[in-house]
Amino acid sequence: MIVSWNQLTEYVRLDMPVEALAERLALTGLNHESTDDVGGDLAIDLEVTSNRSDCLGHLGVAREISVLFEKPLRIPAAAPRTSGIGVEALAGVTVETPELCPRFSARVMTGVKVGESPWWMRRRLETLGVRPVSNIVDVTNYVMFECGQPLHAYDLDKLEDRRLVVRKARKGETLKAINGRDYLLEPEMLVIADASRPVGLAGVMGGLETEIGPGTTNLLIEAARFDAMSVRKTSRALGLFSPSSFRFERPLDPEVADWASRRCAELILELCPGSVLHPGVVDVGRPAPRREPIILRLSQIPRVLGITVDPIEVRRILESLGLEVVEENVGSIRVVPPSWRADLDREIDLIEEIARIHGYEKIVENRPIPVTSAPRGRRERVESAVRDTLTALGMDEAVTFSLVEDSLAAPVAGEGADAAPLRVSHSSRKRENALRRSLIPSLLAVRRHNEAHGVADARVFEIADVYLPREGGQTPEQPTRLGIVAGLDFRGLKGVVETLLRSLLVAEPLSAKPAVLPLFAESRAAELFVGEVRLGWIGEVDAGKIQEFDLRAACSAVELELGVLLDRGRTVAAYRPLPSFPAVVRDLSLVLDRAVSWGELAAVVGESAGESFRQVDYLDTFRGGNLTDEQQSVHFSLMFRRDDRTLTGDEVELAVKNVVEACSRKLGAMLRA
Repeated sequence: MIVSWNQLTEYVRLDMPVEALAERLALTGLNHESTDDVGGDLAIDLEVTSNRSDCLGHLGVAREISVLFEKPLRIPAAAPRTSGIGVEALAGVTVETPELCPRFSARVMTGVKVGESPWWMRRRLETLGVRPVSNIVDVTNYVMFECGQPLHAYDLDKLEDRRLVVRKARKGETLKAINGRDYLLEPEMLVIADASRPVGLAGVMGGLETEIGPGTTNLLIEAARFDAMSVRKTSRALGLFSPSSFRFERPLDPEVADWASRRCAELILELCPGSVLHPGVVDVGRPAPRREPIILRLSQIPRVLGITVDPIEVRRILESLGLEVVEENVGSIRVVPPSWRADLDREIDLIEEIARIHGYEKIVENRPIPVTSAPRGRRERVESAVRDTLTALGMDEAVTFSLVEDSLAAPVAGEGADAAPLRVSHSSRKRENALRRSLIPSLLAVRRHNEAHGVADARVFEIADVYLPREGGQTPEQPTRLGIVAGLDFRGLKGVVETLLRSLLVAEPLSAKPAVLPLFAESRAAELFVGEVRLGWIGEVDAGKIQEFDLRAACSAVELELGVLLDRGRTVAAYRPLPSFPAVVRDLSLVLDRAVSWGELAAVVGESAGESFRQVDYLDTFRGGNLTDEQQSVHFSLMFRRDDRTLTGDEVELAVKNVVEACSRKLGAMLRA
């Protein structure tokens, strides 16, 4: 926001150096970007945060200066003289969408003469970086930069039936804007129309066909409030941005529109002698919402700031900021914020204002403030344990965008594959406007980027949300998932998952069931389960997908439901004494049908190995040799142990015999010689 030093002097006395002014404003939230001399005036560029839209005009900045330097504020009365017939006989306004346009007012002026603005106004606008156009247009711009309320002036004689209608655009309608470009309008866009056609985009830009021109003699001055989200959507959908849309996208003072309209008429009367402002105003809409009072407990000031501020000073600061004191008790004060401070709605907001105006430099640096940190929740503890484990395994955490290109929006497991991904139609990233349904494609892109920069085997993981569309336009499912991509084979990455589950003290066993998934190679993919609950998917990325992602080396990927880890995982271990008696390990090789999976074999082993059985570990699979094409030899080890004594050889042999017999009976297995 650029403000003119000369214009500021009209509202508040500036008897300090510009450097002192810029420093004081910066210390209270209006950061100073630069100061430039423009034709004898100073253009001061201030950074206005999104919550301080009241400072998007000279009056707002002057109000801040008035408070900070304790100087009186002068606001123009905006009381133009009127004559002639009432405005209702000359123009009409209809608002069809009051939810998108809470208030719309119109004033009418006749007998104006369009010409060049006087030098002082041209100089003011040039200081602000605005090109002067004509006296009428320049006045609307001047008032907008004065108070922050956008205005628009129409040539009344070019409006069909001399009336305006605030409505949504109709399918196929177009508008030629004042920038000379034609825009195809969407049905959800809010427009200002006359009796037959759109003549402006509400809050964004006016139309060329009804703009002020050299032959204009009669004006309609619009001052309105529009829904910020509606303005933002229209502006981004059309790629059309203006100083008006910038302001309407933020919370404006709901009570300033009438003052701005009167001020605009007052200046036009001054610049166009002989022009007439007709009495009254066409004002359609509901009144501004009632401002709720806020209670400030004086004891909270030292608790939060660490310093004591005198109650008299507290009241002075609040009143100087425009807050109305409605009740004052011992230990508390109840105030109503002014209409231009929509950002003030909580007690802590008032405390911040007191600190800001009293001076942050007065807060003692080493004063202890009784603030305690909140304990970490379960989700935070589990996510931290996941990060620690994966980092210890040599992996790096990645953070990728939720909005991706179409090539990265495909689901891993085919879930919702028939539905198109959710899209953000107004994304500033033109190609990346689809919400991802899986983390793995984004992580594959990260791996490709690392390969291109000399990192041959980037092992990366990410914890983030995915977005799954649902039928009927319902809010999408938004589960949080853990994705991992690494240059490991199936077994290696499955081992990472097993290590992760052990670190989270998940008691239920991990099992894998073969699956056919679009991203993974045939026979190299599986669904993962913890007990009976599906944990996620794992597999070696298909060679075709490796080429599609322009990767140089093979890799595997896994995607897990974080919710399952939250439900099943623990971050505090329970003590269990170390075993006192030795374990006994036996290796077995069984010849099985190739259709038998390791999961099926491990399940039968666990059921038949007896109470001294502790675990089974896969070692190898052999195919070929003297085996038929339908056979495979699976080599694995069994571990047995008792907690109360040492096992005998006979007990172990009996347990192994039971395992072999059960596998033979249920799976058709044979002990390999």
